[in-house]
Amino acid sequence: MTENDATENDATGNEPTGNESGDRSTGTNMTDSKLYRDITGVGGRMRDALLVPVLAVFTALVISGFIIALSDVDTLRLWGSDPGQAFSDTIDTVFGAYRALFVGSLGSINALSETLFAATPLIFAGLAVAVGFQAGLFNIGAEGQIVIGGMAALFVGFTFDLPGILLIPMCLIGAMLGGGAWAGIAGLLKAKTGAHEVITTIMLNFIALFLAQWLLKTTVFQQPGRSDPISKPINEGAQLPRLLGSDYRVTIGFLIAILAAVVVQALMYRSTIGFEYRTVGANPDAARYAGMNVVWLTVAVMATSGALAGLAGANQIMGLPPYQGSTAFSGGIGFDAIALALLGRSKPYGVVWAGLLFGALAAGGREMQGVERIPIDLVEVIQALIIVFIAAPALVRAIYRVKTDDTGTGQISTGWSA
Repeated sequence: MTENDATENDATGNEPTGNESGDRSTGTNMTDSKLYRDITGVGGRMRDALLVPVLAVFTALVISGFIIALSDVDTLRLWGSDPGQAFSDTIDTVFGAYRALFVGSLGSINALSETLFAATPLIFAGLAVAVGFQAGLFNIGAEGQIVIGGMAALFVGFTFDLPGILLIPMCLIGAMLGGGAWAGIAGLLKAKTGAHEVITTIMLNFIALFLAQWLLKTTVFQQPGRSDPISKPINEGAQLPRLLGSDYRVTIGFLIAILAAVVVQALMYRSTIGFEYRTVGANPDAARYAGMNVVWLTVAVMATSGALAGLAGANQIMGLPPYQGSTAFSGGIGFDAIALALLGRSKPYGVVWAGLLFGALAAGGREMQGVERIPIDLVEVIQALIIVFIAAPALVRAIYRVKTDDTGTGQISTGWSA
C-alpha cells in the first residue's frame, strides 16, 4: 500500500475512536465530514475538483450578467416602449462589460502584467490556507500572518544595506519566520489545549493588526519627520526586481509564488512530512497509532501555513511602491485567500489558477469601470457569488444535474465544545 492509498483509506474509512480524535474541540474528525470534503476539496477526485469550481465561476458570471443588465436604468425604461431595442442594448451592455474585463486582464502586455501583479500575493496566501485545509485545520488567520511576515521583511529590509542577491532572500526568510511563528501560536494552542484554531487565529488577526500599528509609531520603524504610522522605506537591495521591465509592475515575486506552489505540491504529496500532515488531518488516531507526534505535526502544519502567508506580506512590502509599511499594507488579502483555497480545491496548482482568476478580475475590473462605467464593486459581487457556489457544491450539482456517488452526513462538526 502506498502512502497516498493509506491517506485515502484514512480519510474515507472507519470512524475514529476516542475523545481526542480529529478536531480536539469537537471530538469529531472534520475531514471525515462530507460537507468539509465537498467545500475544501480535500480527498476529492480530480473530476469533482475541476467540475464544481468551473461551474461555480460560470454560474457567477451568468448571474452577474443579469445584475449588470438590471443596473442599466435607461435600458430598463426602454423595455416598456421598445423591447427589441432594449434587448439589443442589454446584450451590448453585458458583453461590453465582459469584453472590457477580458481586455483589462489579458488584452495587452500591461494588462497581463497587472493580472500577474494582483495574483502574486493571492497565490502565496491561498497556498497558506490550502495547506491548513489539507491537514484538517481552518487557518483563518492568514491576514495576521501576512501582517507579521510583512513587518519582519520590512525590518530586515531597512536595517541591512546589502546587495539584492543577499538582502532579498534575507527578507523572505525573515517573513517566513515571522508568519510561521505567529501561526505556530495557534497550532500550539490547538495541540496542547484543544483551543479551536478558528477562534485563536481570528483573535491573532486583531492582535497582529494592533501590534503593527504600535510598531509603526515607534522610532525603530517610523519614518523620521512623520507622526502617522508610516515606516521607513526598505533599502533598494530589498526591492523585488520587475519581471517585464520598469514599465510593468509585475515582479519576480510571481515566479517565487509559482515556485512556492511547486514546493508545496512536492511537500504535501511527495514527502514523508507531507504524508504525515495529511494523515493527521485525515485521522489523528491512526497517525498517533503509527507513531507520529500529533502535537508537533499540528504546530508544524500551522507554522508552514503561516510561513507561506508571511511571503505574501513580504511581497506587499518588497514588490509594491513606495516600499514602506503602513496600517493597510496587507489589503485584506488574507481573507481573500480563504475563497482562493476553496476555489482551488485546496490543491497547490488549483490555488495558482484561482489566484490568476482573482488577479484577472481585479485587473479587468478597473478597465470595466473606466470603459463601460460599470462599478468596480461588481468584481466583488462576482467573487462573492463564486464563493457562494463553491460553498454550496450540492446546489451547483443540482442546477446542472451532476451525479455524485458520495455519501456522508453533510455536517462539518458537532459544535464548538460538544
